[in-house]
Amino acid sequence: MAKVDNKTIIYVFLMFVFAGIMITTEGRIIPRGRDPACTSVVGVQSGDSCFSIAQKFKLSSGFFDYINPNLNCHKLFVGEWICVDGI
Repeated sequence: MAKVDNKTIIYVFLMFVFAGIMITTEGRIIPRGRDPACTSVVGVQSGDSCFSIAQKFKLSSGFFDYINPNLNCHKLFVGEWICVDGI
């Protein structure tokens, strides 16, 4: 079994703690344990998909999912409101 010093254990522990507090995507901070607040929406149009909407508004998939936590991308319908910006 390999020996591991205390500094390595502390370093790895702190990295896991930091990763659990927040993740970043495209410069946006996504806080853990906090509900998203939508600040801008758009209505789904014919032919839209979650991917195309996220691309159009330059959103990473992680941030898009964060601001649309209950969205079922397989059942989008025309006129459905999708959050495209938030905190």
